[in-house]
Amino acid sequence: MDEELVKALQEDYRTAPITEQERVMLDFVVQLTRDATHIGRQDHERLRAVGFDDRGILQITLIASWFNYINRVADALGVGRD
Repeated sequence: MDEELVKALQEDYRTAPITEQERVMLDFVVQLTRDATHIGRQDHERLRAVGFDDRGILQITLIASWFNYINRVADALGVGRD
């Protein structure tokens, strides 16, 4: 991944030069991270509309959830802090 793209993604993925599929996936991941209780059928349909099937949706959900979980565990235990 080139440095310009990485920088654009770090600043704001919504304006980064990525595909619509990638943007929809990241919208879903952000919602999952902020408050998964607000995810509904319409969110899954939006993912399907850009090419994700049930397996892809499950994989996105599992990976994002795992990263959220492990980061919270690390934060709670002070891992990586001086």
